[in-house]
Amino acid sequence: MAGFVDEAQLHVKGGDGGAGAVAFRREAHVPLGGPDGGDGGDGGDVWLVASTSHASLLAFQDQPYRKAGDGRHGQGKRRHGARGADLEVPVPVGTTVKDRDGSVLADL
Repeated sequence: MAGFVDEAQLHVKGGDGGAGAVAFRREAHVPLGGPDGGDGGDGGDVWLVASTSHASLLAFQDQPYRKAGDGRHGQGKRRHGARGADLEVPVPVGTTVKDRDGSVLADL
């Protein structure tokens, strides 16, 4: 097992949004009720954070896939779903982030 890794491939995915709810009010003395469903919550974001506590990209060799939390589904009575949890991925200071084509996206 290597003790220091200076290049790694990371696959990240933002969280999926929650589904909205289809609901209609059914109350006495209210003609036709009306729509009453809530929207689903947004999915979480993935953030790469430069950290002085990390000196190597060794953690990405064992776990290259990271995913943010999913949003919750909407409910009746116009209740909206909760937003998904953001994911902060710590990387060493000086990390260069590139996309698949090799163009530089960020220098942390």
